[in-house]
Amino acid sequence: MSEQDNLQPVDGNEENKTNLEPANTGQDQNRTATPLEAIKNEDVVFEEIEASNAEDAEDEGNNDRHTIPFKEYDTMSLEALAIELEKLLANEKVQAIKNHVNSIKEEFNSKFNALVEEKKEDFLNDGGNEIDFYYSNPIQKRFKNAYKDYRNKLHAHYKNIESNLKTNLEKRLEIIEEIKGLINVEENINTTYKHFKDLQEQWRNAGPIPRDKYNNAWNSYHHHVEIFYDFLHLNRDLRDLDFKHNLELKLKIIERAEELAKDEDTNRSFRELQVLHKMWKEELGPVSKEYREEIWNRFKAATKTIHNKRQAYYEQLDKVYEKNLEKKQDIIAKIEAITTQGAKSHNGWQSKIKEVEQLREDFFSAGKVPLKVNEATWQKFKETVRAFNRKKNVFYKNLKKEQFDNLQKKLDLIQIAEDNKDSEDYQVTTPLMKKIQSDWKKIGHVPRKDSDKIWKRFKTACNAYFDKIHSKKDAENKVENEAYKAKTELLEKLKSLKFSGEKEADLELIKSCITEWQSLGKVPNNKRYIEGKFNKALDELFSSIKINKNEAELIKFDNKIDELNNASDSRYLDNERAFIRKKIDEIKGEINQLENNLQFFTNVEDDNPLVKEVHSNIKKHKDDLKLWKTKLTKIKALY
Repeated sequence: MSEQDNLQPVDGNEENKTNLEPANTGQDQNRTATPLEAIKNEDVVFEEIEASNAEDAEDEGNNDRHTIPFKEYDTMSLEALAIELEKLLANEKVQAIKNHVNSIKEEFNSKFNALVEEKKEDFLNDGGNEIDFYYSNPIQKRFKNAYKDYRNKLHAHYKNIESNLKTNLEKRLEIIEEIKGLINVEENINTTYKHFKDLQEQWRNAGPIPRDKYNNAWNSYHHHVEIFYDFLHLNRDLRDLDFKHNLELKLKIIERAEELAKDEDTNRSFRELQVLHKMWKEELGPVSKEYREEIWNRFKAATKTIHNKRQAYYEQLDKVYEKNLEKKQDIIAKIEAITTQGAKSHNGWQSKIKEVEQLREDFFSAGKVPLKVNEATWQKFKETVRAFNRKKNVFYKNLKKEQFDNLQKKLDLIQIAEDNKDSEDYQVTTPLMKKIQSDWKKIGHVPRKDSDKIWKRFKTACNAYFDKIHSKKDAENKVENEAYKAKTELLEKLKSLKFSGEKEADLELIKSCITEWQSLGKVPNNKRYIEGKFNKALDELFSSIKINKNEAELIKFDNKIDELNNASDSRYLDNERAFIRKKIDEIKGEINQLENNLQFFTNVEDDNPLVKEVHSNIKKHKDDLKLWKTKLTKIKALY
């Protein structure tokens, strides 16, 4: 990982270095570095430290800027984003939240613009004119007020910094001028030295200055401090005492740097190294010339060791970051594939939403990526998720429109139900009510807020109609059940019926039973089997008085058609007539077939058993045909 380091040596004997050309990065990395390259590589770490300390010198709160964690702003609602901005303004330094505020503002604008477009589309779909469209939201006003407050505070902060930086720079330049003036002061050297130490203390407490003035100010300060110490040759004791003090402190700094060089936490050791360099440059003066190069080389060597370990750490970290990048790119590709595939139902989209949520979690837990592609990867991820959300929203927007269409269809069915709930034309209305109930089931979902309300209306209207029918049927069923009970009792009575032995009298007795049976009325449809029992009982009675079979059959048929003729539905009589006609056609066909079969017996005697059987069958079928034609005549007479 390439780091841009930026610190110049600070002991005064190595300030003016030759400007060097950048190393050729296309050459073999394992070859021995040239002297120029070696110097350049050593300078890199110092340049980085210098730049960082210069930035901190301009803004003393700069070190706190990266301690505020970023949240998943893209998952927050408009209201949550506004609240988060207000919290940052209330609890954090305004200069430390710039990146947070920019991210929040970007997300808020994106979400609000999408909401406006949705509202606009709904407005136009409802027949509105685009020129008349206007939408406002109290959350938008709340966010704007918070953002305006942020801008005002930030402006005031930077204006205050600018004023302080300018004042502090003027103080420092004045201190430099006073140090320069100490050279020619005609006063006791001890007084001058004390004045010099006071100026040094003022310098340390003068506060931050603009970073673009930082190096020049410090280099000028150190230059004139060294001139003053050279001036102190008249009083070597004072100078040597200061040199000794500075040497002791710088040796302690070197020892600490050498300890840090053994620390495995490269980031922590590098941060503390920056502090040590700042102390070396800003808080300590020069040492005796005989030690300057030696201690600077020791400090530089420890610095280089820390830097090299940090470089190795970042190179290894880069490999991890590259793998993380591959993971995140794969996650983005999966979300894109899910978006392309889409879904055709609510359940389908709910499943896709869960998949994307899991992929989002995987993305956030995948780790860091190389800094140079971090922003691009994050933007690509956000855009991919937004594309999914847009497609999902289009589906639900169309679903919402479909639900409103379904609502209107169901309201139309409700109107039909309510218009016919009091109808007494049961033959027409009952099929209609059943049909709209069937149609209701086929219509899809309606908006949830209307679902229960319209279902209660529809159910109430349908129940009102069918309850009325059931009440009518209950009344009818009561009569029919009584008829069934009476017919059951009559069947029991037939079992003990006594005959006189006179055929005509007994036949009249049976007919009177039939007449009584008919007078009892209709039984419930689910109990019509009792008619079959009655016919079976009649067969036994006719058999006991030895009445002709066809005559008995016609008597039973008269009973049957009377019952059919009295039924409320004429279809029963129509069905019986159709059945008789079909039976007649079948018997005619069988007679024709039998007569055709006789032609095969041209040379056979009439007393042949096979021939006799065919003639017998023909006679039987002709008798049946006569009976069925009689039945047809009787049923025709009813029309």
